[in-house]
Amino acid sequence: MSLKAAKTWSIRLISAVLFFISFYYSHVFLQSYSATSKSPPPSKTVCDSWVTSKKWENLSFNVTRNTRLFLRLDDFFWKDCPSTLPLPYGIKGSELYLLKVLAIMTSYEMPAGIENLSCRTCVVIGNGFGIKNSSLGGTINKYDVVIRLNDAPIRGYEEDVGNKTTMRFFYPESASYNPTIHNDPDTIMVLVPFKQQDLRWLKEILYDEKRVRKGFWKPPPQIWLGKTSHIRILDPFFLRQTASRLLKIPLNLPPKSNQNPVHPTTGILAIYVALNYCDVVHIAGFGYPESKNQKHPIHYYGYDTMKSMKDSYHDLNHEAEALKWLEDSGAILYLHPHS
Repeated sequence: MSLKAAKTWSIRLISAVLFFISFYYSHVFLQSYSATSKSPPPSKTVCDSWVTSKKWENLSFNVTRNTRLFLRLDDFFWKDCPSTLPLPYGIKGSELYLLKVLAIMTSYEMPAGIENLSCRTCVVIGNGFGIKNSSLGGTINKYDVVIRLNDAPIRGYEEDVGNKTTMRFFYPESASYNPTIHNDPDTIMVLVPFKQQDLRWLKEILYDEKRVRKGFWKPPPQIWLGKTSHIRILDPFFLRQTASRLLKIPLNLPPKSNQNPVHPTTGILAIYVALNYCDVVHIAGFGYPESKNQKHPIHYYGYDTMKSMKDSYHDLNHEAEALKWLEDSGAILYLHPHS
């Protein structure tokens, strides 16, 4: 065999070997992926799809990907644009608490690695029973941004819910005293202040002041080990928009009204934030069981049942309708079957 022929044969052999190696690993990946989810993995192709490019027109929210999520000290927003609403929809009456809290925080932004992405794929993980035994963990970990809620655990549930957490939305009563147990070391802890006492709690934690326990429906942690550099405070604008534009909830009840206030859940708030910040928004773990059995579990963890939702300050049926509308419009995609 001539030298030229030998080189040609070698090149063809190498090409064939590389082809079979590529085919083999692609086949293995697809098999492992199909074992965890029927939904497509997030990708740049998804960002460029027609559904994604048209969803804002369908929703008419007039939002952009450049939306700033968190309150900042150097805005002095309460001087330039005084708020007319108290928490949870504004900051009226809470300015001094905010000033002290923001003064000690060291960052007000998302990590640069996420902020600079040309396409942000996000998944919001609800705490609902529907995600149990879903085997979605591997799929969830592939997203750029994984948003979790309150004190939902990860350890022991990784196969279904994954173990990546980019942001965790919480309020004092739903805070875990040690965020490092069920979060990544660099997880952004996003405080959603529903009332003035929530900011007071954070101020007392950050300044190591005497804790005041009054004003909470459930005792919050008196010791909280969250890192100051990882704390953010969500702009009340997002809860206000979730209530008024997505759920059509009145922001102010008439004086002397006997009606209990209704506020959005942390979950639907997180979805609205994701719609403002992300190019692709998928969700999992949302929806409550249709079962009329009051003993039916409502979370993928713990022992809470449908009975515990009886006196909730949330309109869950109304939120379910809003989620259905978002799904039908193509703005969000569920990663698992749901009711």
